[in-house]
Amino acid sequence: MALLVHKYGGTSVGNLEKIREVAKKVVDACNSGDHVVVVVSAMAGETDRLFKMAHQVSSEPSQRELDLLLSSGERISASLLAMAIQSMGYRAISFTGRQVGIITDSFHFRARIKKITADRLKEAIEKGIIPIVAGFQGISEKGDVTTFGRGGSDITAVALASALKADRCIIYKDDVDGVYTADPSVVPNARRIKKISYEEMLEMASLGAKVLQSRSVEFAAKFNVPIHVKPTFGEGEGTLVTGEDEEMEEVMVSGVISDKNQAKLTIVGVHDRPGIAADIFGKIAEEGVNVDMIIQNVSEKGLTDISFTVPKSDSKIGFRVTKNMVEKIGAQDVKLDENIAKVSIVGVGMKSHSGVAAKMFAAMAKENINIIMISTSEIKISCVIDSKYAELAVRTLHDAFSLGKQ
Repeated sequence: MALLVHKYGGTSVGNLEKIREVAKKVVDACNSGDHVVVVVSAMAGETDRLFKMAHQVSSEPSQRELDLLLSSGERISASLLAMAIQSMGYRAISFTGRQVGIITDSFHFRARIKKITADRLKEAIEKGIIPIVAGFQGISEKGDVTTFGRGGSDITAVALASALKADRCIIYKDDVDGVYTADPSVVPNARRIKKISYEEMLEMASLGAKVLQSRSVEFAAKFNVPIHVKPTFGEGEGTLVTGEDEEMEEVMVSGVISDKNQAKLTIVGVHDRPGIAADIFGKIAEEGVNVDMIIQNVSEKGLTDISFTVPKSDSKIGFRVTKNMVEKIGAQDVKLDENIAKVSIVGVGMKSHSGVAAKMFAAMAKENINIIMISTSEIKISCVIDSKYAELAVRTLHDAFSLGKQ
């Protein structure tokens, strides 16, 4: 008898008929002898609808009130699913993040989990009740509702699987049947990956792959929670995300990812002296903006340019902060470019294969794709390019590394 955490995304519970189908799937799993804890997202489009309503009544709604508002979408899904299971003659009960003891810090929109008690979940499981948990949310130590950001229900599912010492966390998706070597809508011959390491999946998620939320993968790796990505209503095998093994290292590159949600900020004419970079990026960090790539040009006559990338959604905040810093640090100007994309290749096999970067750069050069910035780690290489070449770059690299072949 296994303890499983099921997570169902917004499209999987997108309407009442799908909620009934999910209810049947959960009941079937319980009838097979497993204990199941369910985590649900808001119904497809509900979070966007609530966000739009908030901005219709206020041009700058309070983040605290937004978190309280947006958390209601998942609560609706959880309640409806519990009712559907009850109507089938089974015992089920819905919970909010607060009710299951998910305690977070006080950062609204991007809260991080500090601890989970899960006492009520354990009690329900022991009584043979199916717990349905509203994902995406927790409660701060001050007692305010907090949310985890886009894809936050994945975080809830993995965190609960860890707290409950579940055998596996199954992330059910209605739009994909696993993790692919590239976006199938961009690369027709993209191939589903049967097994991928935490490290690779974390890189792919953080680089723009939409299958799993990056923080959920980070959580899974830290606490060794196996994640199985599977289709909600299909019979596919899906993709298992787990620890690295020798078989994975045989593959040089596992996937190609592109991300157009990128913006480049360049501070022009910065005095080249100790402490300047600390001042700049310290202020940006205070605003909760994540900086990705950073490049500093060679100093000429005591001045240099510093370029860095941020999520496009945070570009206006980043621009405001750096613009305010220009006079303070004695720089000349700040430039913002939102017409960029990041294209990356990922694979644990890079650790033991040489010439990967050369092959990547050669393939892009053959298509006359100019590289603006480069960033590398042990298992990934990322290039910033003009956004209009993003799809071409992905297809080019997918072919260059023969990822369409088994």
